[in-house]
This record gives sequence, structure tokens and C-alpha cells, in this order.
Amino acid sequence: MADINRVVLVGRLVRDAELKYTSGGLAITTFGIAINRRRKQGDDWVDEANFFDVVLMGRQGEAVQRYLTKGKQVGVEGELRQNRWEQDGQKRSKVEIFATNVQLLGSRDGGDSGGSRGYSRDTYSEPPQGSGPKTGGEPFAGGPVDDFEDDVPF
Repeated sequence: MADINRVVLVGRLVRDAELKYTSGGLAITTFGIAINRRRKQGDDWVDEANFFDVVLMGRQGEAVQRYLTKGKQVGVEGELRQNRWEQDGQKRSKVEIFATNVQLLGSRDGGDSGGSRGYSRDTYSEPPQGSGPKTGGEPFAGGPVDDFEDDVPF
């Protein structure tokens, strides 16, 4: 069986995204997100935040960097990568999310309702309006979809 390394997170940016370039001209965008979680501790519910560093490489990082500002909600899909280095004779490491897809969530004016814009390695343009599953020429309204284009093996 093959190994699987896939992570999907939705959270809020804890700082503005930083855009840097390698000596070869490759764009590297980095940002951090916080994921909030509630857990029960004794009889009380406690809020707990988990923080993750995200790396987005290439043209899509250049395209979204200016929209990735502190407090914005984003969805991130990618894989975990361990960054290793040596500092003052000690071996150090840090696990980061290497993003393959970033979704800007909320509206364009900074609110949290409305549209989203998706960016991935393959494309970083806004999805066409009206795209989605169709049944008999009518927009999908929550009912079953009968006309699959792909053969499902199960």
C-alpha cells in the first residue's frame, strides 16, 4: 500500500503573507494560519488554537499574496513536509504545510459571507459563474445527480 501525505485545513491568517524569491527567480509565499478547536476539560469547554506555517510556491503564490492578510479566512490543501537544518551545532526541524491549493474564503470586501476564489498549482483563476453539477439542464438544487461522466468502480 502506498503512503499518503495529504492535509486540508480551514483557518484564519495570523499574519500577512510574505513573498520572497529564490536566486533562480522562483516565488515562495509563506504565511501562518490558526485553527481553533473546542475541547472539554473537566466540566468546562476550553478554546484552543493550533498554529501552522504554510508555504506556497510558484506563480499562484505571487497571485494571491496581496489577498492573504491577517485575519482572513482561508482553506489550504497540501502535504506535510519536514524542514531540517543545523543551528549552533544542534539539529533542528519544523513541519510545514506545503500548499497545493489555497481557497480564499469570505467576500472580497473582507467580510465572511459570499464568494470564494480558488488557487492551485494548475490554475489560479476564478471559477466560471454557474459551474457545478447539472441534472437535466437545471442547476443542482440538492437532489441526486444521475448523469456522471466518469465510471465509478464501486
